[in-house]
Parts: sequence; C-alpha cells; structure tokens
Amino acid sequence: MQIGLIGLGKMGANMRERLKKFDIGVVGYDPRPEVTDVPDLEGLVAALEGPRIIWVMVPSGAPTRDTVATLADLLSPGDLVIDGGNSRYTDDAVNAKLLAEKEVRYIDCGVSGGVWGLENGYGLMAGGSDADIEFAMPVFDALRPPGDRADGFVHAGPVGAGHYAKMVHNGIEYGLMHAYGEGYELLAAEPLVENVTGVLQAWTHGTVIRSWLLDLLVRALQEDPGLEEISDYTTDSGEGRWTVEEAIRHSVPANVISAALFARFASRQESGSPALKAVSALRNQFGGHSMHHKSGS
Repeated sequence: MQIGLIGLGKMGANMRERLKKFDIGVVGYDPRPEVTDVPDLEGLVAALEGPRIIWVMVPSGAPTRDTVATLADLLSPGDLVIDGGNSRYTDDAVNAKLLAEKEVRYIDCGVSGGVWGLENGYGLMAGGSDADIEFAMPVFDALRPPGDRADGFVHAGPVGAGHYAKMVHNGIEYGLMHAYGEGYELLAAEPLVENVTGVLQAWTHGTVIRSWLLDLLVRALQEDPGLEEISDYTTDSGEGRWTVEEAIRHSVPANVISAALFARFASRQESGSPALKAVSALRNQFGGHSMHHKSGS
C-alpha cells in the first residue's frame, strides 16, 4: 500500500517513519528540499498509483484549504484526501464539497500523540463515510497505538466529526494541564514540601490523577528544576477558543476549559506564574511546542 504525505514537520516526519515501519510506502512532500521526496504536489500525485490516498499534515486554516484546493485539480476520481491537521471542523464540509465536485473522497482525522507518536502510536478521531474509512483503515491501523482498535481509533461520525472530537480533546487538555500547573504552584509555595518533583513523581503510579501529562511534567522538572529557564508566556493553537465557542453555542457550562484558556491569555501579560510555566513546559514536552525563555528567545 502507498500513501502521499504532505507536510513533514514535527508530526508529519514521525508519521512517515511509523508508516514505513508497517510496510506502507510513503511519498512525502514538504517545501523544504532537505526533507521532501518530490519537488512539488504534481510530482507527489504522479508518484502514486490510483486510487490514491493523500494525507495532509499542514497548518490549519488557509494553508490546509489552499492545499486541498490544489489537490482538487490534480487528483483523479476515486482518490481520497485525509486532513490530519488541526483544522476547524467547519472547514471540513467546504473541503469535502470541493473535492466531491471532482469525485475525490474526503476524511477529516484529528490526531493526538505529539512528538511521541512515532514510538507510542497516535490517537485518531476520524470523520467520513463508512466506505472511505474502511478504504483507509490500513493507514489508521499503522498509525494508532497497538492493541484493540477501539482503544486508539474512532470513527466518530460523518465528515467534520473527527475534527470536532479533536477540538474537544484539546479543550480538555487545556483544563488538565492547568490543573497540574496549579497543583505544582501550590506545592512549590509551601515550605513544608521539600521535594516537589518527588511528590509529583509519586503521583505518577497508583493514584487517581496519574496520567501521561503528569509523567511529562515530572520530566520537565527533572530537566529544569523549578522551571527557572522558561517564561510563563503560553500560546494557544486556537482549538481551546473553538471549544469555548462551541460550549457557548450549545449552552454547555465549560467552566474549567474557559478558565484555562483565559489563563493563557493572562500569561502574555506580566504575571510570572509558576502554574503557567508548568503549562508551557508541558506543551513543549508532548508536542515540541516552542517555549519562551527568560532571555526572550
């Protein structure tokens, strides 16, 4: 089986390597000549036999929409495009309609796992028709974690459902990270607690709040005790905002997610919050997102 992969950044490059481990041939395209397999999208399409699967892994918004529009003019009837980026779910119906006019199929797939997905597999949330999901299942099976399919992959519903599920996933992530950050700040503020990192590490096994995010917070503190080298300035990818907007639309009281989002806004002011340093460190640990260091770099 072959697949075309557009976008060979932090996640895309790792996805290429994981697919190859499962004997799926990958032809990758990226604007950077040092990592791409082909010079352009025309070359990517020409290198694949039909019916083709093209996985798009580029920044959300205009870059993804423009890529899909270009593919609509290059692909053949029966080909399939999968948007695996962090697109807003409302873009999916537009992309699917554009491709359908050329008889090209479309799946949206939320992907979680960050820079660790190469080793551990990726959590996948897909939206599309039953037939299209079945057609692409060998690719999903290669990318998801080992074990039962339902523990790492879901066909969430029709087109748009995958990105909607990923949006809510990321909103929850905001709340979880901020709760850990606040707990870290409270421990660090109490003189009785002399081994803050040790307390957090003790929580990583046997407790009801153990999680991969907690593991990563311990790792961050071991690498930089007290998180002295980073600023608390924390960016957001947009999905927390979209989750809050959807909560308003559905009249769902998303108090924790909203508070975590607004805390990130506050971090961009002069606050110096240890909790937000922890959130910034966590984003770097699981996703390779850049951190603002005290030097301003």
